[in-house]
This record gives sequence, structure tokens and C-alpha cells, in this order.
Amino acid sequence: MGLAAPCRFCGAPLRHVFADLGMSPVANDNVPAERASAMEPFFPLCALVCEQCLLVQLAPYETPRPVFRDDYAYFSSYSSSWLEHSRRYTEQMIERLGLDESSQVVELASNDGYLLQYFQAAGVPVLGIEPTANTAQVAIDKGIATRVEFWGAETARSVAQEKPADLLLGNNVLAHVPDINDFVAGMAIALKRGGTITMEFPHLLQLIERNQWDTIYHEHYSYLSFGAVGRVFAAHGLRLCDVQELTTHGGSLRIFACHDDDPGDQSDAVREMLAREQAAGLEDLQTYLDFGRRVAADKRQVVSLLFQLKAAGNTIAGYGAPAKGNTLLNYCGIGRDVLDFTCDANPHKQGHLLPGTHIPILAPGAIGEHRPDVVLILPWNIKDEVMDQLSYIREWGGRFAARSPELELFE
Repeated sequence: MGLAAPCRFCGAPLRHVFADLGMSPVANDNVPAERASAMEPFFPLCALVCEQCLLVQLAPYETPRPVFRDDYAYFSSYSSSWLEHSRRYTEQMIERLGLDESSQVVELASNDGYLLQYFQAAGVPVLGIEPTANTAQVAIDKGIATRVEFWGAETARSVAQEKPADLLLGNNVLAHVPDINDFVAGMAIALKRGGTITMEFPHLLQLIERNQWDTIYHEHYSYLSFGAVGRVFAAHGLRLCDVQELTTHGGSLRIFACHDDDPGDQSDAVREMLAREQAAGLEDLQTYLDFGRRVAADKRQVVSLLFQLKAAGNTIAGYGAPAKGNTLLNYCGIGRDVLDFTCDANPHKQGHLLPGTHIPILAPGAIGEHRPDVVLILPWNIKDEVMDQLSYIREWGGRFAARSPELELFE
């Protein structure tokens, strides 16, 4: 490729393409309706793999403004299934770690307080670190202590001076940080001796095996295997001591980490996950190089099915305005000639247009008003939740479509 950019972890030159999705707008950069005719920036959306450490990461791209801004549109509390996931996690961690009123729980990328509210309700002191001011303000209004900052070694030193963390957690943030070394170094600084880190992130093994290329977008700087994360953590004096598989976001991992000199054994699950990744080829560069051909074939299948539905006279509406949906629509060239509109429960997105395609985002009630023949579920990771909420479309013979992993129709 001629790219000489260094790997964001180990510094080796990045020379190998994992998946090239062409040019794309920033996935959560919904367009205000009054700016429909304004110029819209597009950036390369190309994931590369490091031949040395096998970290999959976005190729560097230049942007005139940050991805995580003060008007950031993603609010975690609008998914009921995600709230339930967070509530269960809180119960499990309080029991597993013996957390009480003397403990300190610190969440990185705490968003609108969707998770810390459950620890606080249980009497466990909390601190949120959230870089986007509008989501942080929602948490602050709930009475959840929140600092509006990006996480890194500097912020970590300040947190550690006040009260180091018994539990330091981050859900779907590790993949979002451009400087993964500074981010993980900060965790090592802020974690109490004997404390626990948990991080949840989409598992690269699932992305490859289930062809989840639409989870590639500009907010996701890294695409993480268990082995690669272990190498990053080890470089900063942390070790992985346990791992759990989750169904969230199409298949995620929850890793448990501690200081490398803390007592305690490594669980069998750690050894089993490393062996499973090796058996799947994740320690072999060729596995990564083969992925791009599968992405191109899947694009053709998505376009073919949607165009067949339109040719048969079906009306199609979307449900959701997630980042993964914008990757799919822009890479596949699906615009308003195919998708009449999409709906989203988040009022911060309603009244805007999807980036790139300019498909309008309406309130969910538009489904009942317009009675589309097919509802395309863009956040396929909550497909069952959406199909349950919109089960009434069957009254007029409506059907659902979602990637699972190929795009399929569901009655």
C-alpha cells in the first residue's frame, strides 16, 4: 500500500489491509436537517493489521474536528437491554469483589450514567470519566460524580491521588481510543493494589467469523483480539487473569485484569481463549489478509437482496440510527431510493439525517404511520428486542430484515 504509518501499539510499520470500506462520513455525525445542502466530510475507512503484534486498527486519517464532541449523539440509556446488562454486571461485581461503601468504582467513558447509577443505588461510591459534555451532564444531573475529561495517564494520576479504584471498568471504550498505550498506562496508575479492571469490547474473533464488517467505523480505532489485548496490557504492567464471553454487540469479551505482581492465579478461561484464538488463526497474518474478500462478497449479497425487495414493489424503512448502520449503508451505497426513512428512540437523533446517505431519522411512531412492507433493523445486535417492540408490523404483513450474519428476512 505504501503506507508507512506506525502501529498505534508497537510502532511497527502498517503494510497490510484487513478491510477497506472506501470513503465514509463519521458514523455518529448525524446531519441537522437545515444543513442538508452543506458540504459533508468523508474520510477513508480502511482497517489495517500490524504484522508484528497483530493489532487490527484504522489507518490514520485527517479530520478537522474530533469524533467525540460536546454534541455527541450516543446515549447508552436508550437501550433497555443494555441497561439490564449493566444492572446484572453491577450485582455480579459487588458479589465477586465484595464492594461496599468503602470501595471506589471508576468507569471510563461513563456516558450518561447508565451503569454507575446501579452501583450508586447499592451504596458503592462511584466516579465517572466522560469526555463528551452533553452525555456527562445527564449523569451529573442524576447526582453521579463525573469528570468531563479524556482518560490517560495524566487524568489517572489525579484520580489516584484522590482515591484509587477498587474496580476500574470500561464498556466499549478500549477500541475507541487513538492512543491505546496512554489509555492502558492510565489504568495501571489509577488501579489500587489488589484492585480489578474489567473491560468489555467486541471480540475480533466474532467480527471475523460472523463477518461483522459493519462494526468498523471511525470511532473504533482498534479491533481487539484477546491475544492482542494481553500484549498491550502486559506492556504496561497488567495481566489478564480471567475472561468471560458475552452476547452483547454481536459477541464481546469481558476481560479481568490486575497488576502483574498481584497474587492470584490465571483462570482456565484465559488459557482456553488463547488456544481458541490460535486455532481460529488469529496468530496467523494470512487470516487477516483473507477477510477483505469476504467483506466484498457480503456487500454484493446485501445490495442484491435489498434491490430485489424494491424491484418487487416493497417499501422499506429502517429501524435505528447506529454507527454500524451508517457503515453498512455508505459502503453498500444504500440511499433514499431504497430506504424511505429510519426511526430511532433517541430524541437527540430524531429530525436529523443519516450521514452520507441523508436518510431522515424519525420517531418510532413513523413505522405505524407509514406501514412499510419491510423494516431493516440496523442495530442487528438488538434484533430480538426490536422485533419484539415492533411485532405489530405483522398486522399488515410486514417483515423484518437484519444481518445475522448475512442479511436475512424474518417473518
